[in-house]
Amino acid sequence: MLAATLLGTHSFVAPILEKSPAMSVLWLRTATALYSCGLLYALIYLFRRSTTFFRPALIAFGAGTLFHLVSIVELWSETGHLPISNFYETSSICAFLLAVVFLITHTQYRISIFGVCLFPLVFFMTLIGATEFPVATWTSPQVRSAWLVVHIATVLFGYAALIFAAISSVYYLLQERQLKHKRVNPGVNRLPPLATIDRIITQSMNTGFVFITIGTITGVVWAFIDTGTDWISNPKIAFFLFTWAFYLAMIFLRVSAGWRGRRLAWLAVGVLGCSLITWATHLGLRSFWQR
Repeated sequence: MLAATLLGTHSFVAPILEKSPAMSVLWLRTATALYSCGLLYALIYLFRRSTTFFRPALIAFGAGTLFHLVSIVELWSETGHLPISNFYETSSICAFLLAVVFLITHTQYRISIFGVCLFPLVFFMTLIGATEFPVATWTSPQVRSAWLVVHIATVLFGYAALIFAAISSVYYLLQERQLKHKRVNPGVNRLPPLATIDRIITQSMNTGFVFITIGTITGVVWAFIDTGTDWISNPKIAFFLFTWAFYLAMIFLRVSAGWRGRRLAWLAVGVLGCSLITWATHLGLRSFWQR
């Protein structure tokens, strides 16, 4: 599903600039494609709560870690220094270390729940590292526009689900407060039971996370192909990645620590607040740049 996201409509071995260490980049992008299987498992797990696909995802993740190691060694050999000289290389190294720590921990303790958080995190950090060297630009304006439409549509769907989760959270907090103070009038109160609202919040947050994750991937790929390595200095992308990371932390706390009820409601409101700040920053920067 996400194997070719890094290069979009380009072939997986798209042309790299003449001075790029081509082999190390190829191995790193192969690792990114394999890591995407772990990301897909994490997204599926949010709805099915089944570990059926964990083993195939773990095998792909392990293979990705191996290719990642080959990429690091190859780049070290090509450049003559440990690849930690810029943000891209540091992100790649950190992703590799996280992957290794997860694999060792899972081998010893057989704890799979950490994959829900670490699989997506390792994928995105590796994706960032794989964008150190630009690829060929868009093949046509139509493809460029269509990709941008997909990005915007998925982000809007994600925000819609998140807003619905936040509204449901407010109702949850009001309902809980009324029940706590015994102010509920069955003839007047038309809110559903707390358990029902809690399920609505959970499903809305899961749906929002899936769409915002896809929107983040398509946004990074679009910016990378459109502007080359300059995408990383775009404040809009940085704020969007921060929002996604905050969302991921919230999902992990809910799945692993079992945060529900009031905690989950406040988390949903908090993520919406962070998203609104990101959106306001995006609009503010765009207005500033248009002056």
